[in-house]
Amino acid sequence: MLDESWAGIFRTYVLTELPVEQLAKNYPSRQGRPTKELYAMIGALLIQQMFDLTDEETVHHFSFDISWRYALDITDSSDEGSYLSLKTLWTMREHIGRDGIQDIIFNQITDKFIKEFNVSTQNQRLDSMHIESNMRHLGRIGIFVKCIRSFLVNLKRHHKGLFQALDSELTGKYLNRKQENIFSMVKPSESSRTLEELSQDLFFLVEGFRRTEKVNSMTTYQRLARVLQEQRLVECDNQNEPQVAVKKNSDVPSSSLQNPSDPDAGYDAHKGKGYQVQLAETYSTETDTDGNRPLSLLTYAEAEPAHLSDSKALKPMLDKVEEQDRKPEKILADTLYGSDDNCQYAKDKDVELVSPVKPSSCTDKSVRFDMFTFADNGEVTCCPAGHAPLHINHNHKKGRISACFDSNTCSHCDKRDECPTQPGKKGRYLRYCYKDIRLLRRRKHEQSAEFRDEYRCRAGIEATNSELDRRTGIKKLRYRGLAKVDYCVKLKAAALNILRVAAYCRRNGGLQPFFDQILAKIPLLLTSKELFYNWIGHFWPEINSMSGKPNFQFVYAS
Repeated sequence: MLDESWAGIFRTYVLTELPVEQLAKNYPSRQGRPTKELYAMIGALLIQQMFDLTDEETVHHFSFDISWRYALDITDSSDEGSYLSLKTLWTMREHIGRDGIQDIIFNQITDKFIKEFNVSTQNQRLDSMHIESNMRHLGRIGIFVKCIRSFLVNLKRHHKGLFQALDSELTGKYLNRKQENIFSMVKPSESSRTLEELSQDLFFLVEGFRRTEKVNSMTTYQRLARVLQEQRLVECDNQNEPQVAVKKNSDVPSSSLQNPSDPDAGYDAHKGKGYQVQLAETYSTETDTDGNRPLSLLTYAEAEPAHLSDSKALKPMLDKVEEQDRKPEKILADTLYGSDDNCQYAKDKDVELVSPVKPSSCTDKSVRFDMFTFADNGEVTCCPAGHAPLHINHNHKKGRISACFDSNTCSHCDKRDECPTQPGKKGRYLRYCYKDIRLLRRRKHEQSAEFRDEYRCRAGIEATNSELDRRTGIKKLRYRGLAKVDYCVKLKAAALNILRVAAYCRRNGGLQPFFDQILAKIPLLLTSKELFYNWIGHFWPEINSMSGKPNFQFVYAS
């Protein structure tokens, strides 16, 4: 049962691939107390993200769960070998997140599975998913109050003389618990007046300490200045005195500060505050004899603030998977990824991007650009009325085309006022660029059955988003900050690959393919596969105890 579960997959394929060399750089070999076994430590942090456990739950499972001990190859049953302290867990996680080791973990595990199970990366699909960090969702009043209060607390702690020089009424408003609770009970009708009052206090503090170097180097002061820049308009009146006004909600940038405790978080108008993760996975349209799909693996996972557009995510994704030798030949994505610039970039990398085109802007004209007839080289052959242009000019430097139609012919056309052509010196002109032709052809291709049959596989990644959330809890994390969010995302993506491989192996005979690979590598002195399996079964306890070690190898004697 352990061999057929995630623990057997972890022990067989994952344990030896963990980058302990990168983590070992933080621990000198001849100085300090010996640390815990690093394979088990990285593995425990990976399994923690797999099952979305707290630190206390992780320590408990590490000490008492037999599946964890089997997966991590923990054979020492003593208290020293079984116990894991919370401080050790925190320190290991700090080292991994600070050094970016989570990228190496994800890449090495994914490459191992791709190689061992012959997973094809030719076809992939890309999508994003919104995730939330462990921060409170604050309104604009809450952001102002928390930033001002945090600054005053730090100012009192580190520069008590400057704090005492401030007006006691101002400091008491934010540091007195009873006074502070007033801001949480503001009526909607009074919110504008309260924001104006808070903005004046914010402006006073920022301007008052702008030239005090030991204060403006504080993190809490820098967040005050950021909020002032993002949420307020500072103008001058007729007497050249600064006046502070509150910006409209629509004028506040989506990259603005959402919570002082998580300054990296962004805002998405559709999904809310937090982060998003870009995910890419392999897919296949073929099935085996039992009707099962081949193994599908995540090949790319990257965390980013929620305000970033999906249209900017394709280029770094293609660069990253190409660097890891996982570049696809075809990639499916939704409309936001399918800009013309992204299509051209993917084409330059010999990748076919299959994505719908963003709908064109609405127009009241009955005669549209797509009603004209075009040749293969992009030139206009005739207008909707069937008239050919007099001449066509190409501007290859700017990528534009200009087609001139006869003015006399157009003057007798009953749709002249509705036509997109514009009057000129020598006739009526239709001006467009090569990009318009490419988008026009893509829109026509979208109406074909071939495109619909090809694009229908994109919806499968929505199930992956749901699976990643259900099994690893990725949508609501226990950490704050982009670095820690990225740490969770990479480990949870690697964990999902492990769970998928475990399910795939259960459908296909457990670890027998692993034994077949071993049989192919040893000298062909045993001609009977059954005899080899009997030999494995006889020596399985010894092999089992060695299989998690990095230097594991078979030694065969005739």
